[in-house]
Amino acid sequence: MPPLFHLSFPVSNIPQTKAFYADGLGCGVGRENPESVILDLYGHQLVAHVVHEPLTPQKGIYPRHFGLVFPAETDWDALLERSQQKGLTFYQQAKHRFPGLPLEHSTFFLQDPFYNLMEFKFYCHPEAIFGSRNFTQIGDTVGV
Repeated sequence: MPPLFHLSFPVSNIPQTKAFYADGLGCGVGRENPESVILDLYGHQLVAHVVHEPLTPQKGIYPRHFGLVFPAETDWDALLERSQQKGLTFYQQAKHRFPGLPLEHSTFFLQDPFYNLMEFKFYCHPEAIFGSRNFTQIGDTVGV
């Protein structure tokens, strides 16, 4: 089994967390208690922890967001469609970045009820995920 990614992030309400991540995104739900819940996001472990200080939105997609890069465009399309059907909050609608370049990819951003941002991508050329070092473009313009 390959290593799995793990991410812990703040929330203020476990039932709302489960509604967004399990009912909305389709994550499996693992262990839980009133202060935390473990979620299975496509085989990766997310752990939502209740915090008691106010959570505030970022002023853009940078510096912090998390998400997935899908190896198959059909999987990206399926999550996009599910997110739309479930009425999830889009921080940025689906779009194409860098069309015509080896970096070309599709992307969309969701925002959970606690202002955590998630990006979901599909690269037209898989080598651009970690390679294509002769290019310098990364994401959108800073401050977006």
